[in-house]
Amino acid sequence: MKDTNSKKDGRYERLYQQIIDLIVKSNNPVSNMVTILAVLHHKIDYFFWTGFYMLQDGKLQVGPYQGSLACIDLKKDTGVCWAGIYQNATIIVNDVHAFPGHIACDSRSKSEIVVPLRDSKGTIVGILDVDSSELSSFDETDAKWLEKLVALVHANH
Repeated sequence: MKDTNSKKDGRYERLYQQIIDLIVKSNNPVSNMVTILAVLHHKIDYFFWTGFYMLQDGKLQVGPYQGSLACIDLKKDTGVCWAGIYQNATIIVNDVHAFPGHIACDSRSKSEIVVPLRDSKGTIVGILDVDSSELSSFDETDAKWLEKLVALVHANH
């Protein structure tokens, strides 16, 4: 397992540097989101759906994403994304079908990780949501690097 995590760390480190190089001059959070998503979705093979849900007038609504068609609104106070917002924490779900209230936008999703998205003042404004079509795809290495990547969205503002 250590070799796998070391390999995964190395891949994330390279992607992190690539993303920084791409967005270094950006002052636009949306541009940063779409760039981060495009790199992650196309470079990490177990990312089945990769996107942001944004808080908008008390709703959690789909933002930029890569993958199959998404749910527009996530039912209030339900599912992994809302849990991440309310717990103010990254959440890893090894089997989404075992998660109470899971919202199945695509029945092929089997595991999930969500990471809160904060604005430059530290207020949660949305959530990064990544699904995999395999069980138990995400671990603490994914959590660590996705948190670092999500922090780049509002870094230059």
